Amino acid sequence: MTHAVVQELLGRSNRLGADPTTTNFAGGNTSAKGSATDPVTGRPVDLMWVKGSGGDLGTLTEQGLAVLQLDRMRALVDVYPGVGREDEMVAAFDFCLHGKGGATPSIDTAMHGLVDADHVDHLHPDAGIAIATAADGEALTKEIFGDRVVWVPWRRPGFQLGLDIAAVKAANPQAIGVILGGHGITAWGATSEECESRSMEIIRTAQAYLDSRGLPEPFGPVRPGYGPLPDAERRARAAALAPVIRGLASTDRRQVGHFTDSAVVLDFLSREKLEPLAALGTSCPDHFLRTKVRPLVLDLPADAPLDDAVARLQELHAAYRGDYRAYYERHAAPDSPPMRGADPAIVLVPGVGMFSFGANKQTARVAGEFYVNAINGMRGAEAVSRYAPIDESEKFRIEYWALEEAKLARMPKPKPLAGRIALVTGGGSGIGKAIATRLAAEGACVAVADLDAGSAAAVAAELGGTDVAVPVTVDVTSANAVAAAVDATALAFGGVDLVVNNAGLSISKPLLETTDADWDLQHDVMARGSFVVSRAAARAMVAQRLGGDIVYIASKNGVFAGPNNVAYGAAKADQAHQVRLLAAELGEHGIRVNGVNPDGVVRGSGIFAGGWGAQRAAVYGVPEEELGAFYAQRTLLKKEVLPEHVAAAVFVLTAGELSHTTGLHVPVDAGVAAAFLR
Repeated sequence: MTHAVVQELLGRSNRLGADPTTTNFAGGNTSAKGSATDPVTGRPVDLMWVKGSGGDLGTLTEQGLAVLQLDRMRALVDVYPGVGREDEMVAAFDFCLHGKGGATPSIDTAMHGLVDADHVDHLHPDAGIAIATAADGEALTKEIFGDRVVWVPWRRPGFQLGLDIAAVKAANPQAIGVILGGHGITAWGATSEECESRSMEIIRTAQAYLDSRGLPEPFGPVRPGYGPLPDAERRARAAALAPVIRGLASTDRRQVGHFTDSAVVLDFLSREKLEPLAALGTSCPDHFLRTKVRPLVLDLPADAPLDDAVARLQELHAAYRGDYRAYYERHAAPDSPPMRGADPAIVLVPGVGMFSFGANKQTARVAGEFYVNAINGMRGAEAVSRYAPIDESEKFRIEYWALEEAKLARMPKPKPLAGRIALVTGGGSGIGKAIATRLAAEGACVAVADLDAGSAAAVAAELGGTDVAVPVTVDVTSANAVAAAVDATALAFGGVDLVVNNAGLSISKPLLETTDADWDLQHDVMARGSFVVSRAAARAMVAQRLGGDIVYIASKNGVFAGPNNVAYGAAKADQAHQVRLLAAELGEHGIRVNGVNPDGVVRGSGIFAGGWGAQRAAVYGVPEEELGAFYAQRTLLKKEVLPEHVAAAVFVLTAGELSHTTGLHVPVDAGVAAAFLR
């Protein structure tokens, strides 16, 4: 049974974490103290429940809490070796855990345990950070709150900061909390309700001051030519730039992208103070750990020619990498972790929007959300003072903190397709759905493309939502629709790396009954459609300079001459030769083109369910419901082929083990000797 204190803590945490202006994703932490029965002694024991390392307040559950024995945690004060060795105290928290201890204790555990209050909140609200990063933040804190909230100068999170805040509370019994210079806020209370109320009082009071006393244009006037482009033009420009920028941001390691063109972002990008403020970087540790020390800013007006923008981005990226290396070398000590990568996590393009990057979609999206928080904080600081983030040297100490390095080392090994972005046509059912499902399960972000919008949306939702998959409605016979689908994939995830040409249909008729329309439809969808998709995807892949994979779901029928199948077989033979032609042409760009030749995929197949099954069953003189078994019996392995088997072949071709294979067709037909490739 969940302890009542824990239930209160979780409710408070979820409410505070629901608003990104109150605290950002995975940022801040909350705690509660109470008594429970020790199962070993049978006597009461004082405990503290606190959000564990890496957890998120908005979605926090009991499993995300660390549970410590309070007397043991507070006894660490007696063995504290001083600020020069305070990192050692994090390992000591493990010796204070109660039972299995729950989640891993975070660096902020001392702040919660040492403060003499039953409930403590530590948050990163936009309004609080505005005051915390103002040049005269201490004076503003006094003016805004009187003695109800106390200023605490910047100190890196850790045991000493916990001691500092505990001392401030003891010396100021009237105080409800503190503003942490450069960082955020901390509040406390005797009850969970009081603590939450005080946190919100600090945030709302700070926001009210900013609203009533702040300058109307804290970022300065709009620069001519830097305002937002019209909606359609802006999105088209973003889609064209996304693969280029993703390729640059993936120089050291492959990244997934996220695009943001909210009003907050576009306004910041249009203002005179954009470049000097962006150069100062973010301040709150949670912010710059996600966004890097500063963003890359394109210094051209919104309507600059696209080629000029691309060339300038390449120049700025080279300069950014050099500047980042110099930053690392300025501050690195002999025991610092190696430089993790010199590419930007945030790229700002005036008139267009913000591109943010991370190892996966969630990380990329959250980086963008954090930079929006940073913009809000900068706006507030500039509105009433001057934005003054923590020193660059302090940022380096946190970015290359041994504890942060240890946290990264604890992360699970990436899945084989992590960082890859896939576009699967015909993804709303059958083989396409199986392929989309397998690619997502192996770590890829997937655009599920289908003519049936409802089917595409249903599959994308099944795969886990927009951080994993997005639906795209597309008619592959339309070059404009295909270009829009590739653009949508780029806007959703940053680009495209892996394309599966799976969209298809079939009409089984003898030659003399096959109409021109039958022939044209099948060739339009499969032969022409896969050509159009490959062409649009290859453009994006070439722009990215990251290589890529194009996979054709062809067919045994492209090799084997079966009866009553001229239009379908000829279209599949066309696809099969496209594999060879494109492999020869695109190899210089690192793009591999391969094919899969399935046969007799009856169960779960959209083609068979659409009438092809009945037609082929009639040709072979078997009941339709027995068609799968019939196909199995004519194979060498006597096994039925399922959509999952085709998906497995796509995975094998694209997961990296066949990195030197291109122009190959893989049969997935359980062994049809007549279709052996020669």
